[in-house]
Formats: sequence, structure tokens, C-alpha cells
Amino acid sequence: MVEMKPICAWLLVGTLSCVVNAARAQLQTVPDPAVPQIFGGMPQKVNVRWYNAGETTVRADIHAQLYQTTSATAVSWGSATTTPLEVLPQQTVLESVPLTFPAVRAKTRFLLQWSVGSNRPPEPMEIFVYPTNLLNELNSLVHGDDLGVLDPNDRIKPLLTQSSIEFLDLGTVPLETFDGRLAIIGPFEKKTQMRAGLGAAIQKIAAAGVAVVWLQSPANSDEDIKPSYCVVSANKAAVVVVQPELIASVASSPQAQLNLVYLCKLSLNPATFSLPNLTSQP
Repeated sequence: MVEMKPICAWLLVGTLSCVVNAARAQLQTVPDPAVPQIFGGMPQKVNVRWYNAGETTVRADIHAQLYQTTSATAVSWGSATTTPLEVLPQQTVLESVPLTFPAVRAKTRFLLQWSVGSNRPPEPMEIFVYPTNLLNELNSLVHGDDLGVLDPNDRIKPLLTQSSIEFLDLGTVPLETFDGRLAIIGPFEKKTQMRAGLGAAIQKIAAAGVAVVWLQSPANSDEDIKPSYCVVSANKAAVVVVQPELIASVASSPQAQLNLVYLCKLSLNPATFSLPNLTSQP
């Protein structure tokens, strides 16, 4: 019996190792239908959902390896370790991982490869990283007093200031007197923030040739379905009426900032829309 003890101990360790690896293999990432978009050159938090497909609780440290991709290669940008993760059987948990992505000059694709112990999910997580100067494009559209901003909740004005974009604060002057090229009105947290006569004032400056991006307040649940944005032609310019979802979290969302730039361009140069996917007939 004495000679058998080392063999039994080795078998026990091997069995426990198999059990641990099997438990970790139960842990799966749940793909997000939308590819995460973040800004580079600053600390960010990446959310990932973990699902325990097994019948036992999984406790493990989750590691992440970051890769920047090109057309032919993937270059490692280091790794990070989360705090220990515990997931009950058949449970899905949302884990927020702090990471700092490198600064980029243009939209860049990264891959985040998760691993749990010696197990690795089959597919890495795709992330798009953007430069922090997306709003700088507004400088090519308007300058100084040509841009007016009525932003009662200070959602957009600080971003313009950070990007060295000059503007006139329309909260300090009567809106009806603004004669620049472009006015950004809103966003509003609730309808009561829209002063009486705001619509008439917007109509007046648009008739005088001012392009307007009008960011609406959140809709009530009982309101009719509305398009995410619509273009209303005035006498000399266009008013683009925008639902708040398009610029939600504009301070931290690259897509929201890209949306804002696009909507400003659209108000200055209204496009003619047509049915999609039409091909010319012979």
C-alpha cells in the first residue's frame, strides 16, 4: 500500500485538474450583436457577457490579450487580467474589463482574445477604436460665430471646446437673432426644457438661411413611432429633426459623434434620398 500512495496522489491531482479544466470549459462568451466602438489613447471599460453552460459553479481568473489587426497580420498590444470571476450554473454575468487602447489616427480594428486558464474561446472579440478628434471635421464646415449651439445640459459644448471648435452660445442671446450658417439645438432631457416658441424661432432662422440640427427630447411611450431623423426643407436651408438615440452618450460614443457630424453636413447640404439597392435597367 505504501508504494501505491504516490500513484494514487498523481491520479487524484490529474482527476482534479480535469475537473477544473472541464468547469472552465463550461464558460462561454456571449457575442454582442453590435461591434463595440471606443476611443483610443485613454482608459476604457469593455463589457463582456459570460455564460456558464455547465451544472457547476465556475470560479476563474479571466485573461485578455489585445491584438491590432492589419490586412495580413495581428500585432499584440499586451494583456490584462480581470478580477476573479464567479458564474453560477446556467447564469449569464456582465463583466467590465478596464483596458487602455493605443491612440489611433483613423478607425482601427482590434481583437480581444479571452482565455480562462488553459481554455480559449474559439472566436476573439472584435472592437473598433477611433481617434478622439472626430468632431474636428466641424471646423471645415463652420467657423466661429457661424456655429451657434443651444445646449441646456452641456452635452455638446464641452466637446466642442475640447476640440478647439469656436461657437456662439445661443443660451446667451435670443435664438431669433442668430444669423450664422449652422445652429445645433439640444439635446433636451425633457420637453419642458424647450421654451415656448422654440419651434417658431427655429422656423424663422431657417427661413433666413440658417441650417439647423434640432435634437429632440426623449419620446413618451404613448407617442407615435418617429424616424430616427428627418429633413424638413425651409425657404433657404434645411432643418434636420433628430431623435435623441442617435447622439446618446455623445461624450463617450464614437458613433454618436460621427452621427452628429453627418447630421450637420446634411443640414448644410441636404441630400436627395432614393430607394435603396436600385440598379439601372437596360
